[in-house]
Amino acid sequence: MKTYLDCWATVAAALFAQALAGEPELVESLPKPLGERSFGFAATLAGDLEGRFSVMVDGAILDAPLFGEAVVQKDGWSELLREAADAAAGEILASAGRKCHVVKFEEIAPEMQVSRAFLLRSGDRAWSILARDQVNALEKKPAQAESEPAPAQATPVLSPGLELLLDVELEASLRFGSREMPLGEILNLGPGDVVELDRPVADPADLIVGDKIVARGEVVVINGNFGLRVTEVVAPKKRLESIRCLF
Repeated sequence: MKTYLDCWATVAAALFAQALAGEPELVESLPKPLGERSFGFAATLAGDLEGRFSVMVDGAILDAPLFGEAVVQKDGWSELLREAADAAAGEILASAGRKCHVVKFEEIAPEMQVSRAFLLRSGDRAWSILARDQVNALEKKPAQAESEPAPAQATPVLSPGLELLLDVELEASLRFGSREMPLGEILNLGPGDVVELDRPVADPADLIVGDKIVARGEVVVINGNFGLRVTEVVAPKKRLESIRCLF
């Protein structure tokens, strides 16, 4: 099922192309730290979906008169992003049958954590636009009988020998994707060349330990550094088996 962020990306790409000078293109990218004068807006939603959806924009975009010379550029972005937030609510109703609406729209300071990142390209220029999706679908859960105990969280049982190794530090790396390349192409690589990987930008990245995948998640920016918000993990037993070659 489409998320609110999925719907926002669809409608924002169309609205930006129509409303901005030069018909710029909105494309997904890896997160990049925002520059000075960056700004953001947040929409609070209510209904079948509720939560907050925020968009942060590179401040350098204010130097480009995308709304025309006579318009205060930041005011133009406020109106356009509000329109995109409202349109995304309509899109998610059409695609997923979920009703929601924007109950509050306000300017915010740029946030460090993001869900997905985009570039707005116009000619030879490009600006970062970061989105953070904190909108969740409301689900009705059946009431649990008072006599029925809550399910216990499974805790992995570690052998005494393995417990001694829990403080050992292991190198973990993040993999966005991969590609096989002929040696000739590798030798011919130069500055400015682009290498396309085998993974769409919307797919989760892999957390690798000892050449094995131990978790997957969304790439985020934290205090100017890349990070990973974990969305799925391998079972504890499997994680131990996947890295036992390191011990």
